[in-house]
Amino acid sequence: MIYVVATTQVKPESREAFIEGAKACIAETRKEKGCIAYDSHTSINDPNIFVVVERWESRDDLNAHARAPHMKAWRELSNPLKAAPTVIEIISDGKVETF
Repeated sequence: MIYVVATTQVKPESREAFIEGAKACIAETRKEKGCIAYDSHTSINDPNIFVVVERWESRDDLNAHARAPHMKAWRELSNPLKAAPTVIEIISDGKVETF
């Protein structure tokens, strides 16, 4: 099993647009092969920090997710809304990769 934790800080004025776009992306992602869980959370300390926690059956499923058309659309929509790049941690086989 593969776990992913993605943390994004958004511009305060872009928060609502980010949430709406994320809802659509999450709905599509949950339909993907190998997606066990895909949930977004808001930091209790900063309402402009969002954390997505994902679980995938395999690395191949995660890689396919990264190439999915809705993910391309989400990246294009969300990039201008971010205050900083998203930090992604992929946890599998006892190791953590950070991007």
